[in-house]
Amino acid sequence: MPQGNLNIPSVRTQVSEQEWETRVNLAAAYRLVELYGMSDLTANHISARVPGEDGHFLINAYGMLYEEITASSLIKIDLDGNVIWKPDLGYGVNRAGFVIHSAVHAARHDVDCVLHTHTPAGMAVSSMEAGLMMVTQTATRFANIGYHEFEGVAVELDERVRLVKDLGDSDALILRNHGLITCGRSIAEAFAIMHRLELACRVQVMMLSGGTKLHMLSDELIQQTHRQFKGGAVRPTHDFEWPALLRQLDRRDASYRE
Repeated sequence: MPQGNLNIPSVRTQVSEQEWETRVNLAAAYRLVELYGMSDLTANHISARVPGEDGHFLINAYGMLYEEITASSLIKIDLDGNVIWKPDLGYGVNRAGFVIHSAVHAARHDVDCVLHTHTPAGMAVSSMEAGLMMVTQTATRFANIGYHEFEGVAVELDERVRLVKDLGDSDALILRNHGLITCGRSIAEAFAIMHRLELACRVQVMMLSGGTKLHMLSDELIQQTHRQFKGGAVRPTHDFEWPALLRQLDRRDASYRE
């Protein structure tokens, strides 16, 4: 088993500029998921398509903490699970990670990044019969969220068909009794969506623990607010938040760029 300082050699000169930029942003997403309290030790995964390489995507080495992940530590695999390139760490790819992420990347060509979490709030809401309740402004952004029934640990390839059917054309999916998935046209977008979904879940758990009657929103108002979020009336935040988030990481620890 790998031990001590990983000392991963940089692959910057071995990949295209576009792939390197994707690697840096994906490594940043892992660090940000850790920073914002959404990681689960070595479990979970975030993936991103490799620009210009059809059917290839990057994912974490199974065994590294999110705070350790760097641009050069990411493994490149294809939609069949074949390893195209990986660092000499002794780590492979999480089987469930391959199943979930290959399903979305194969079916949704508009998606460049897929992010999956097991947060306490996300797992709690995924296990509630009501699912995500449209009680807060943040929650209404997810009025069209999908739900996928629990089938055990996601290691069986045939589950991919049902998973993408339940995702549909949405950018977020609740895995019943399991956790959350978001997907975006960019790494920045997938992270921003997950951040908001996680906030909505945390607030719901807090509200339900308060023991008081909730002030509910009408279906009409829920749909109106959802249209505002999705129809362009509210400016997407990821485009200007992401550079600020990278600056935040750089002030703390810029090693994700290595």
